[in-house]
Formats: sequence, structure tokens, C-alpha cells
Amino acid sequence: MSESGKSTIAVRYGIDADKHHGAVVPPLYLSTTYSFADFDTKRDYDYGRSGNPNRDILAQTLAQLEGAERGIITATGMAAVHLVTQLLNHDDTLVIPHDCYGGSYRLFTSLQKRGLLKLVVLDLTKAQSYEQILTIKPKLVWIETPSNPILRLTDIEAVAKVAKQAGALVAADNTFLSPALQNPIKLGADIVVHSTTKYINGHSDVVGGAVVAKTAELGEELAWWANNIGITGAPFDSYLTLRGLRTLNIRLKQHQENALVIAKYLEQSPYVSQVYYPGLESHPQHELAKKQQSGFGGMMSFDIKGGLKDSAAFLTSLKQFSLAESLGGVESLICHPATMTHAGMEPQARLEAGVGDTLIRISVGIEDVEDLVKDLEQAFAKVQPGSAHASDEGKAFKLTPAHTALW
Repeated sequence: MSESGKSTIAVRYGIDADKHHGAVVPPLYLSTTYSFADFDTKRDYDYGRSGNPNRDILAQTLAQLEGAERGIITATGMAAVHLVTQLLNHDDTLVIPHDCYGGSYRLFTSLQKRGLLKLVVLDLTKAQSYEQILTIKPKLVWIETPSNPILRLTDIEAVAKVAKQAGALVAADNTFLSPALQNPIKLGADIVVHSTTKYINGHSDVVGGAVVAKTAELGEELAWWANNIGITGAPFDSYLTLRGLRTLNIRLKQHQENALVIAKYLEQSPYVSQVYYPGLESHPQHELAKKQQSGFGGMMSFDIKGGLKDSAAFLTSLKQFSLAESLGGVESLICHPATMTHAGMEPQARLEAGVGDTLIRISVGIEDVEDLVKDLEQAFAKVQPGSAHASDEGKAFKLTPAHTALW
């Protein structure tokens, strides 16, 4: 594995490697098939689903950044999540966090209903869950940290240590931070999963995913399954994602700088009851974030005062934030998880995860932060969430205990 810095790896991997024409940037290979050198003699590539130069350069770059041996590029982030589940048989147990991404939760519970795996849901932020892992002896423990959308942190090193004692593999969803800010494999994980749609691509124009494996053997098994079920990423998508990856580190510096300003602004707002951002000293897991992350990222959530109508009015009053799902692009996005990203969860499970009607999630972009703050200010002033003017329907929605359990 490379000893170069992360910015150097992201920028230089695959550069000036074209032996035919000396192209500095790796050319785009759209061919679906490749000729054999001779009878029964394959070249490096034979068929597009099984291998492609652009996909391989992206995979190898991500593996280098994560400190892994093998990377596999998938068509979507959920395809990457699904790929990892191919390691499980019907009698294997998968442990997942109670507050994982709604799409992942929907997939895991759907596989359980079909009898393809056994599922146990735990709060991995609590030490008492460690004893349960030792008792359950799962095949795989799934970590998502920071969690989507509450930004709770799981102690990767601690959970990985317990999982190893139980004989389990550990997979960590690193989408919210990217390899620029967190490296789960160095903390004990066996597998890292990304929705490359987010920060890795960074421009909200390509959907994709990635799985990186700590060992060559595990990577080979995952690559076999990716080819077998046909979920590998397209060449042009890989080409564009690699182009986005080149600027990952410099983009995240601005994302984080803006995010901290906005988090501090929201923390003092009279219209906000709680801000969820590990970069704030008031965050109960701030020290853990400093320990296992090299930055705090550009994602945050907050609970607005009032109720559902206040949330809706506020969200539709913004001008510099686009009301949309997804995250990690250069533009600022804002969403209402209960009706958008986590709508696929059962209502009770959603509330237990802390995703209520007042929760709002922001993906802070790299615009001029003064413009973003002014936009928030005008929306708050217009709506005045939680004030006496709020509708009766708005007043009826209250924070649930799950919102404040960790705080």
C-alpha cells in the first residue's frame, strides 16, 4: 500500500499511466468486450461486467485511501450494501445499529423477512450492546458512524474488538466522512462501504457505490459476488467519480469550515431545540469524534421548534438550500428525514432512531457561508417556528424521548 498522503493518492493514482499515447488522465474505456490475445489466452480484461480499466483505477484508488487490499465498484450505494450481505447464509446473524440509514434498514429487514439471514438490531453507541454481540456470535456486525441522520458515533475500535472476540466480521459505512476523514479499517473493520454518489464523487451527478476489503481473500470473494450478480459500476460513471475523487480532500476542508459556522449559528438560534454535529464541543461524543476521525465532516441535523407544519414551512422558505435527498455535493442540500430519506422505516423504528417530525438534516455545501447563514436567518424570521403563531396541528407534534436519549 502507498505511503503517500491522501491528497497525493487521490490526485495521482492512475495519472500518466497510459502506455499507448501518454495520456496524463486515464482514458475512458467504454468497450463492453475485449479480444483474446490468442486461443484460450485472455488479456487483462475480457468482458465489461467482469472488469474495466476505469472501474479498476477507481477501486484501487479507494483501496489505497482506506488502507485496504481490494476495492469493488458497484452501480449504486445500495448495491454496495447488498453486496456485503452476499457473505451471509440463511442461518447467519447480522447485527445492525438501530439508527442506520433508512435504505439499509429496509434492505436488511426485507432480507430477514425472506429468510435469507437473521437480524438483530442493537444500539451500538451503548457499551451494554457489546455483551449482546458476544452472546449472539453474529457472522457480521454492521457499523454506521456518524449515523444518518442523527450523527451519533459508534466507537469503531471498541466494537471491532468485541466482534473479533465473537468471531464476526465488521463492515463500516463510511459515507458521511469518506476516507479523507475516517479510516475504519485502521480501527479494526474488515470491510468499508461507501455510497460514492456522495462525497467521493462530490458533484451530485453520478450514482455509485464501493466496497473495500482489508484482505485480498475477502476482496476476491466480494468481487466474485459482484460479477456473479451483475452489480458492478459502469465505465463512464467510474470515470466521472474518479474525476470527483481527485478533489475530495480540498472540497472537504471547505465543507467542514462552512459546517462548523452553521452548526454554531443553529446552536444559538431561539428556533432550534437541539443541534447534532460532532464538531461542536457540546456534542456528547465530541471527544470520540476527535479520537477516531480526522475531521467532523459537512453533515449535521437539528430539531426545529414546533411541529410538522413548522418544519415544512421552514424548508420551503429557503433559497440557498435545495430541498432534496442525498448529500455530499458541492451545493447545500436540506431534507426532512421522516418523510424523505427514512420514509422506508416503520414509524416506530423511525422514532426509536430519533427521526421525528421536527428533525431536519443539512448537507452543507461549499458556497460562501455568509449567504447560507443569511438564508437560514430569513427563513427562521419568516416562519418563527415554535412561536405563539404556530398552528394547532404544529403544536401537536412533540419531541419524543428517543430524540434526547443520547443528549
